[in-house]
Amino acid sequence: MEAEKEVTIGIDLAALEKNPTGWAVWENRRISACHLYSDEKVLDLTVRCKPYIIAIDAPLTMPKTGITRQANREMLNQGFPVFPPFMRSMKRLTERATSLTRRLRKHGFTTIEVHPASTRKALGMPTKEWRKIQAFMKQLGLKGDVETRTLTPHEIDAITASLTAYLHLERKTREIGDRKEGYIVIPQRNDWRAKIERQ
Repeated sequence: MEAEKEVTIGIDLAALEKNPTGWAVWENRRISACHLYSDEKVLDLTVRCKPYIIAIDAPLTMPKTGITRQANREMLNQGFPVFPPFMRSMKRLTERATSLTRRLRKHGFTTIEVHPASTRKALGMPTKEWRKIQAFMKQLGLKGDVETRTLTPHEIDAITASLTAYLHLERKTREIGDRKEGYIVIPQRNDWRAKIERQ
């Protein structure tokens, strides 16, 4: 399957299929976002979009020992707190994310682990004020659903994930962690806006 380089997907994965997963596709700064539930629906819609890269808001790897990874410790030290994969409330999410990631990679897709709140913090955006975040996205020139309706927090997190994936393709991110236990991708703090606004 040939991926489309201008297409990235962000997934704000829920721990349980009965709860809404935020899903967003970025194509030339035009955004479509929605809620999905089952793994099959997430997989089907993602495969049909042929993304170049998929950013997932969930731990994609397990720690080798203990309940946390080098990536989590480094994120915390840099002011980006994230929950560890083996924390009780996170274990089921991590298991679902690792399973979904294996299936996506079997289709030939590249996946990265992201943390939308940390992305927004790195970019100087509000982290949890959802209407302000959506207004900020409009100021960036994003089109589509960000212009036409009020987005849910899950959708905004998914869009933020897709933005992180776009910046990753543009070499505007850094990887926190190590090869043994995996990386979390967050944007660099400098010169990110100019690249988007020139498009």
